[in-house]
Amino acid sequence: MGHNTKVRLIAILVMVLGLSASGILTTAIAASQGQHELVYTDRAEDGDPPQVALGIAMGAFRGIFVNILWLEATAAKEEGRFYESIELASMITKLQPRLPQVWTFHAWNMSYNISVTTHTPEERWEWVKAGIDLLRKEGLKANPNDMHMHKELGWMFLHKVAGYTDDANQYYKRQFAYQWQNIMGTAPVINPDERGRDQVIEQYAQWVQKIVDAPDSRTLLAQANPRADQIARAYEDGFNLNSRLGADTASTEEFLRRYQIDMQIVRAGKEWTIEEVSGPKTKLMHAIREQFDDEQDWADLANYLRKKLLVEEYNMEPVRMVQQVRKYGPIDWRLPAAHALYWSSRGTDVGRMEVNARTRTGMDFLNAYRIVMQSIQDLWRHGDLYFNYLDVHEGRAAYYQAVPNAYFVPTYGAMLNEVVNASGIYEADHKPYRQYAVGYENFLRDAVRFFYRRGDTRSAEFWFDKLRNFEGVNVNDPDFAYEMSLSLKDFADKQLYDSLGSPQVAVSEVFASLQSAFFNGLMVRNMEVFNGQWDYARKAHAYYFKQQFNEVVASTNTARMEFMDRDFAFLAGQLFASMIMTVHPEQAELLYGYAPEDLKRYAYDSLAIQFKPLVDQMASEGKSEPFETLFPEPAGMEQFRVQYEAKINARSNRGVEGVKQN
Repeated sequence: MGHNTKVRLIAILVMVLGLSASGILTTAIAASQGQHELVYTDRAEDGDPPQVALGIAMGAFRGIFVNILWLEATAAKEEGRFYESIELASMITKLQPRLPQVWTFHAWNMSYNISVTTHTPEERWEWVKAGIDLLRKEGLKANPNDMHMHKELGWMFLHKVAGYTDDANQYYKRQFAYQWQNIMGTAPVINPDERGRDQVIEQYAQWVQKIVDAPDSRTLLAQANPRADQIARAYEDGFNLNSRLGADTASTEEFLRRYQIDMQIVRAGKEWTIEEVSGPKTKLMHAIREQFDDEQDWADLANYLRKKLLVEEYNMEPVRMVQQVRKYGPIDWRLPAAHALYWSSRGTDVGRMEVNARTRTGMDFLNAYRIVMQSIQDLWRHGDLYFNYLDVHEGRAAYYQAVPNAYFVPTYGAMLNEVVNASGIYEADHKPYRQYAVGYENFLRDAVRFFYRRGDTRSAEFWFDKLRNFEGVNVNDPDFAYEMSLSLKDFADKQLYDSLGSPQVAVSEVFASLQSAFFNGLMVRNMEVFNGQWDYARKAHAYYFKQQFNEVVASTNTARMEFMDRDFAFLAGQLFASMIMTVHPEQAELLYGYAPEDLKRYAYDSLAIQFKPLVDQMASEGKSEPFETLFPEPAGMEQFRVQYEAKINARSNRGVEGVKQN
């Protein structure tokens, strides 16, 4: 064999070996790029946002250009050039749409860093919303199955809006409830005879199911309900819209807002205000509502528009919303914790479908499930909302009280096995300290204390027994055995003294005591129970505000820890008025009849709106006494109305809810 032949053979062998090694390494590198999300897509696919095509067009120069933009965006933020920083951030996300960390970095920059440098709650809220919308409306459309982004979005709802670390959080909560009542409509009103957990969950599921069942287009809406389409055309003509309802977000949201405003005005018996103080657009909407007086036609149109808005603008799936209600409990979508649960839960769902070498043991799984569980806990603590929509609409200090929702108590335990199994090594049985186990223990402690304070000793004993026999208890808790040996009363009292400084505990204690005072005292004519529970609620309220309440100048004197009104008489009166509206007229008569005069004054006008037409109709048929006999107007109502209005105005003027001062 000649020398040249040997050289050629060696060269061929080296080439073959090199190609083989290249193939192996290329496969490994490609897998690593995919796992660590370091690769750009090489083609735009159907349904991709336009940012993807722009990123592809930049070719190999994207990296250098993006680095420059990062430096400029950071400098702009540090120098206070916030709008320029946002423009640069938008360019970066367009150039790197498939890198989730870019989206979350800039969303946090808006919602956390930039928002706190502003001077009013209104400005802060706009920046917080901008960060949330960046992830929800844009980032997740480019990365629909990324668990990291779902987790971050859930945390922003739970921590920034539902939590109390931000000085303006009370303003956020009211604005959020106002926005989502416009979008979703009023939450279901539960009949007193249908308050079993499964019954309530089904009513909340049907609230969203009506949106799921709505037509997908105006053509289909017109076919299903021609009168609903006629309403839409009348609105379009009256408001001189340039496009059809449902074609753009602004007109869709504005219709739902005006629809909700008119319903609330009519429900409150304030039609007179439309002619006397309302603007021309409010009057026009009311006129259209009077022209088309079938509420089902309006509901069909509204549900069609809600479906369009949820899917196309907020990137949410109504079917998934129904599924989550049935899985977790009666979710009120006006609460930020509801959206924290939606997005974190969706993240765990899509995350399980894309398990790989990185995510199988990664912290994103653990943290996403933590937010799921924390959202459930927040819905237990604040999942029942009493909210004055019209006050927010009018720019006043709206009544907003979120109180415990006991329907979520079973949810936490039902989810425990799922999240522990998904957390892998972080919740292994051999570990002496496991965070989910601690979370469940604390959850059960709160439940026992709440049910005991409410006077529901049967439920309190049930959950205390669950805690005593919890197999996942942490073995390094030296006080557990001692606490489990206490009586129910001593155990509940110990939980109170250990944690009354917490706003969640204070709210649940005050609310549970007042609930017991009203239902276990007034309704059964046991004034000893009423006076005892009332006095306890008053003392717990005073203790909390003495320990935790602080004025925060940065948020126009908003008290960021003010999870309930600082005026106990006002708080109790509002709760009484809200709760008496949820019972049958016969039960309302008992509550009202034995209530002190000051509580009656808070409830009287609401009762007249809610029950007077029904009671008077029954009276005309000989089936009831007249309304004035069953619910006589308390003395001093005119003076009370003036004082009540003054209290509302005082709260607005001092900015107690973060409302802009005059």
